[in-house]
Amino acid sequence: MKSYPSIFNDVIGPVMRGPSSSHCAASLRIGRICRDLMDGDIKEVYIEFDPNGSLATTHKGQGSDMGLFGGFLGWEADEERLPDYLRAIEEAGLQIKIDIHPIGATHPNTYKVTLKNTKETRTVTAISTGGGMIEIIEIDGAPVSMAGDFYQTLIYGTPSKKLVDHIERSFSCDEIRLHKGTVSFIEIKSNQFIPDSLYKTLLEMGEVQFIKKLHPVLPIMSRKNLSVPFITCEEMLEYNRDKNLDLWELAVAYESLRGHISEQEVFEKMRDILKIMQHAIDLGLKGTKYADRILGAQSLGFQERMKEKKLVEGDILNRVILYTSAMMEVKSSMGVVVAAPTAGSCGALPGAIIGIGRALELSEDEMVKAMLAAGITGVFIAAHATFAAEVGGCMAECGSGSGMAAAGIIGLKKGTLAQALAAASMALQSSLGMICDMIADRVEAPCLNRNVMAATNAISCANMALSDYDHLIPLDEVIETMKRVGDALPNTHRCTGLGGLAITKTAKKIEAQLAKGEIEQRKTFFKVC
Repeated sequence: MKSYPSIFNDVIGPVMRGPSSSHCAASLRIGRICRDLMDGDIKEVYIEFDPNGSLATTHKGQGSDMGLFGGFLGWEADEERLPDYLRAIEEAGLQIKIDIHPIGATHPNTYKVTLKNTKETRTVTAISTGGGMIEIIEIDGAPVSMAGDFYQTLIYGTPSKKLVDHIERSFSCDEIRLHKGTVSFIEIKSNQFIPDSLYKTLLEMGEVQFIKKLHPVLPIMSRKNLSVPFITCEEMLEYNRDKNLDLWELAVAYESLRGHISEQEVFEKMRDILKIMQHAIDLGLKGTKYADRILGAQSLGFQERMKEKKLVEGDILNRVILYTSAMMEVKSSMGVVVAAPTAGSCGALPGAIIGIGRALELSEDEMVKAMLAAGITGVFIAAHATFAAEVGGCMAECGSGSGMAAAGIIGLKKGTLAQALAAASMALQSSLGMICDMIADRVEAPCLNRNVMAATNAISCANMALSDYDHLIPLDEVIETMKRVGDALPNTHRCTGLGGLAITKTAKKIEAQLAKGEIEQRKTFFKVC
């Protein structure tokens, strides 16, 4: 079944806590589906990670364990108890074991999970594809493809064509498939679960042993015969040939058709997201505290230097740096943020749009429009490249955030559609090849620096585009290049902690201090140096 990225599924969202959307939010969604598969009754869990993937080295420090375990408990991605997940798991009586050994994984973010209770054992293999998005690729030995954007009913037993035909006559669904693995089951995708009357009838037919109901985990649902007005910049420009719409209006048209919701709903959903971002920035400006991180509230010192006029002049630029930093610090202190397009790159886009919007005293509506323009730019990246640093390095995260922000800034300055696409192209061109090498397995450094770089690069590229600089390479081709460059990056430079700054002598010392809980000693070390 054909699907397309959604602004609110794939690009701007989820609303979450934790350092990394591809680790925390994605794993939580996988855990939620695992919980549904076990009817909410999980006693034992066995988790396997491949040593050649990213999760082997990052599953604890970047929050995969936290998210996955929270999902087993049925929590949401913004649950305030997430930092205390280990105590909650212990209180719930879950026995969890993690092994790292070859499992033949072909994706760096592969989870192989075996679930048990007193009645049954089920297996799930899933991948995190970036920005909180997931795909369940195997259940009980049978290949499947589930993104969490349908109500999915699994009918176990000895299914026959007669049974499938009966279901199709009795219930209007988007897709029905028969899977054969360790056990056999029928998979039904729809916008609702099968009704209780059909559930009872199926059990009475004798071919059905039990039925599982897997709830959707994404905010925007999919459907049969899903269509969108365009999926590349070239197609968008052709679609717009006789309409003369701004980029934000094209975003609304796309998401309205993609999500089967009204254009007003699209606009108001983005307004809600903007408000969450604004609240997070304001919270970060007051200062944040969290024990298990390597950077304190850096933005407090920046604010003081701004007030004292000790920084290089540039009020709007410095405000954007400040807001980007504040957002990243809220993320690193387990506050609620919006992945935009990921949690690791959640500072650049809101830092730029809200920073500039407030400095210019623009209305909330104008900032919503800028966020929508950024969102549709991200759709093209999601469709043809990736947001996952485990696949494309930091280019996929901060690079994408920079390109999205550049397009949004053009909207704030009432630039043209052509200028928005040029700004995004130049920002992405400037980010090609950027590696992911976080220090001490924490999504803080050099992540904070790179979010600031992404935001300020977006401003520079927007100003160049507003001055009609020639970007030369169309945005579609730059995105295709991102994909090729990401594929060429070595594993050590793709969010594994095995290369770049992550393996410097100082980084290893910080990592050792964290492991020993020597937070104060680590602060003293920085002061001395």
